[in-house]
Amino acid sequence: MRYLRLWGLSGVASFALIWAWTAYMPMAFMDAEYPSWRAKQILLDRCDLGPAIVLGDSRAAAGIVPALMGVHVTNLAVGGGEPIEAVAALTRVLACPIRPRLAIVSFDPDHFTEPDLFWERSVRFGAMTAGDIAALRAVSLQTGDLSVYGRQHSGLPLIVRDWLYEKRFPPLYFSSLLHGGGFLRWAANRRGLDAALASRGQYYFGSASGSHAVAVDGHMETFQPLPVLDRYFSELLALLDKNEIETVFVAMPTNDATWEQIRPAVRGQFAAYLAGYERRYPHFRVASEITPHWPDRYFGDRFCHLNPEGAERFSAGLAQRLHDAPPRTQNEAQKAWLSDTGADASARVVPISKRGS
Repeated sequence: MRYLRLWGLSGVASFALIWAWTAYMPMAFMDAEYPSWRAKQILLDRCDLGPAIVLGDSRAAAGIVPALMGVHVTNLAVGGGEPIEAVAALTRVLACPIRPRLAIVSFDPDHFTEPDLFWERSVRFGAMTAGDIAALRAVSLQTGDLSVYGRQHSGLPLIVRDWLYEKRFPPLYFSSLLHGGGFLRWAANRRGLDAALASRGQYYFGSASGSHAVAVDGHMETFQPLPVLDRYFSELLALLDKNEIETVFVAMPTNDATWEQIRPAVRGQFAAYLAGYERRYPHFRVASEITPHWPDRYFGDRFCHLNPEGAERFSAGLAQRLHDAPPRTQNEAQKAWLSDTGADASARVVPISKRGS
């Protein structure tokens, strides 16, 4: 009996130590993408943002390089990011004493229509607070759409699941602990964190010298936003508009292979969806080209993430539009971002006011 008692106490103590390690030392074992997410949280904690921020998904995280913009920009876009993560980040941005004057928003169509990696990344990586999750629960119940909130529950009551994620319950991190050897990723993750801080949140996914794969955009049969994601997108734009932050939706390019497969109806529905919000919010503008496409050589993987060459070209085009803006007012300078985003944009920038919308 004494042996069993000691064995039980030893097991409890071991589990408690593992739990403490999981809660306080994620850099030691988490996946390679974790440091990039952590860097964005550090920049938010410091309120080190600058006059412009980027909110969006992985294509924006890879393709918009702050170092090439010529102004102080912070890239807060994240892998698998949807309007839910953008609202959470913006809420923290608005708590800073100095707020940005410009927000670049970019989501691919799929990130309005399908749940992605909210629990696997956003929550596991610590980007969502207990308050953020409680807000998602409330919005999900209001809209009757549990497609995001109701995932990853493994039969547990959802409230219990939420608490376990909040407290970093070790079994939820078992795969990372196993593959990371408990502590073997510390050095690499520290280097990744330093790199992500230096790049102001930008990080690459694929870096191949080209991709001919057809991404998810090319397989969509229709564009029908999920109610919960639509509600969050509306909230995002409402917050930006209320705080008079000029906002531009910039669609990231797809490779030609994907663009050739995108159904015209999907392009039209996506454009109409964004145009509806453009009419609703005075500070929101949509770039003229909703589904830009570039040669396959500018993409680094099958998900249409720009490779370093593509990201440099894309960011250079955005930077030129900022610096070529009419110099009379900051407002005019910000609105100069509303122009073409094609591969040759740097050579043919025409303000949207001269082309019509």
